[in-house]
Amino acid sequence: MRDHVRAGILDVAAAVLAERGTSVSMTDIAQAAGVARATLYRYFPNREALLYALYEAALADLTGRLADARLDAVPTEEAVARMTRATIAATARYRALGLFDRTPREARRIERQLAAPLRAVFERGAASGAFRRDLPVHTLAELYFSLLEGVVSRVIRHRLSVEEASASATTLFLSGALAPQPAPPPPPATPPPPPVAFPERPSAPPASG
Repeated sequence: MRDHVRAGILDVAAAVLAERGTSVSMTDIAQAAGVARATLYRYFPNREALLYALYEAALADLTGRLADARLDAVPTEEAVARMTRATIAATARYRALGLFDRTPREARRIERQLAAPLRAVFERGAASGAFRRDLPVHTLAELYFSLLEGVVSRVIRHRLSVEEASASATTLFLSGALAPQPAPPPPPATPPPPPVAFPERPSAPPASG
């Protein structure tokens, strides 16, 4: 029962924080969850404890989504589509990913669990020639995550669904990131038509004298 109540509070807190941002108070969360402040504080003694619990839930959610996506088992374009949907779905739900000051230890965990599998997709795409070569891999990755950040804000404000946002971000990124396809060879030259042969004009008969 206790775990059920705790999970319910976290679900509500995630939704309220995603909707209203960092100005949400513990009182706001207790009211939204339908519990007394004393009950909320029994599970989470302060705001930092609640945010950290949300952060842990978000990290576990996104890590699981990326593992289920099997990014290393599909072509680069499909891997980008899968990691886009996983990232948007998790970060739109758990805005707490960006609310907690990360210690060096947490930064290393993020690198190991999240950044490494995502970076591997970009490195594989560059090595295989799927991505354009005039931009470094780290630049492509930064542009990609900047695009996701903007798209997630629209999901949070209910301007786009997760599916719509994922499809749009994937299409926009890949249309600019993929290597240009070689132009098709020109069609073979059409040979000039053969000259038209005109029949010889018969000579006029000699005049009679």
